[in-house]
Amino acid sequence: MQKRAKTSGITLIALVITIIVLLILAGVAIATLTGDNGILTKAVQAKDATRGGEVKDYVRMAVAENVVLR
Repeated sequence: MQKRAKTSGITLIALVITIIVLLILAGVAIATLTGDNGILTKAVQAKDATRGGEVKDYVRMAVAENVVLR
């Protein structure tokens, strides 16, 4: 019976350590996604930059068409 109690204690300690490690990993993942330099912020900045580039290209094409037609 004593061996079983010892094994059960080790299993419980392993479970607690695993839960703590998972909580730390979840915190790191959330911090990586959010924040000033997070993935979501970078994605929004990239979307805005792409949209700005599209507008510039559209304006350049419109100007080029007007110059060629005249």
